[in-house]
Amino acid sequence: MSVSQPVSEIEVEITINSRRRRDRVPSRLLLSDYIRDTVGLTGTHLGCEHGYCGACTVMVDGDAVRSCLMLTVQADGAEIRTVEDLAPAGSDALSPMQQAFHDNHALQCGFCTAGFLMTLESVDPADYRHPQQVVELLSGNLCRCTGYQNIVTAVAQAWSDSTQAQ
Repeated sequence: MSVSQPVSEIEVEITINSRRRRDRVPSRLLLSDYIRDTVGLTGTHLGCEHGYCGACTVMVDGDAVRSCLMLTVQADGAEIRTVEDLAPAGSDALSPMQQAFHDNHALQCGFCTAGFLMTLESVDPADYRHPQQVVELLSGNLCRCTGYQNIVTAVAQAWSDSTQAQ
């Protein structure tokens, strides 16, 4: 007969989508589970829970991170952004990239979309001028529905619109 060990809890302070939170969490709680179950932000999806599909991508201190591979305690003191933070605050409008995905049919079931959007949010468009560079950037995000061409087209549109607006 095995005896289970008690789960230790640790207090963390995390800013998520510009809101500071303080929570006691199990020491082995994944960041993805914290975001979804504790904070209640369900735009971050869990696809593989091994880090290869990209559906759980969020930004931690400005970097794209697979939240299924990070413990919540590792994010203590961090600034986290999720897909819920992309649209303009207090508005029903979409962010330019979200609008481009919509306009170009770059999503079907939508399960992977948040991961794509957060990966794109974490980079400087000036570093990705050629479509093949965008394909390489997004190669860590899996989509089983679209075939990627519409996603690449949406990225090109959003980034083109953003440079024209400047």
